[in-house]
Amino acid sequence: MSARRPTAPRSGAGHAPAARGVSTRRGRAHTPAPLDTRTRILDAAEALLRRHGVEKLTVVDVARALDMSHANIYRHFASRTALHDALVERWLAQVTEPLAAIAARRAPAAGRLEEWLLTLIAAKRRKVLADPELFEAYHAAAEAARSAVDAYRAESRRYLARIVRDGVAAGEFVVHDLDAALDAIRDATGRFIDAHFIRQTARLTARQYERDAKRVLALVIAGLRAGAL
Repeated sequence: MSARRPTAPRSGAGHAPAARGVSTRRGRAHTPAPLDTRTRILDAAEALLRRHGVEKLTVVDVARALDMSHANIYRHFASRTALHDALVERWLAQVTEPLAAIAARRAPAAGRLEEWLLTLIAAKRRKVLADPELFEAYHAAAEAARSAVDAYRAESRRYLARIVRDGVAAGEFVVHDLDAALDAIRDATGRFIDAHFIRQTARLTARQYERDAKRVLALVIAGLRAGAL
């Protein structure tokens, strides 16, 4: 009887699968996709903002830093003002994105309200204390980018309103005037996100600062439950 001819292994048999993110050709690692042009422009603009301030942040400077024509910048941002506004919007979005998730969560309103406000307070304190130079630069830019700041404030108020309405619907809160209640929450907690107050109390640890904020929030929530407004 003739010897049985050995069969060739099936494709891929006997070989470990290629590691995720690694090219099978010549074993070279897969490199991540480069940043899109808009993000590169904003990153370069932020670096210049930190170094020179908002007054000296120009389209020509950003183009020079990226070794591209200023016409390429204008393809993404119609003007210097539009570039400044986009920078401020991105900076503020770092605060609003986690707040949006908390506002949308299905959970008791009192707990969400406290978490929402403490998250906002902690984020603002980090921005003021962790990188004072960048905060001052962005603060100056925000003074000029009023439309971006107004949109941020309106968005934040919508999130708060959603939480309070949910509390009313669930029977947790008794609110007769929603706008008055939202104004009261803003006024009661405003000092904790005020840059001047944050600097004055910089000696406090994050835990101590949160403790003080929680005391005020306890009164705010008690007022919402009692139908004070």
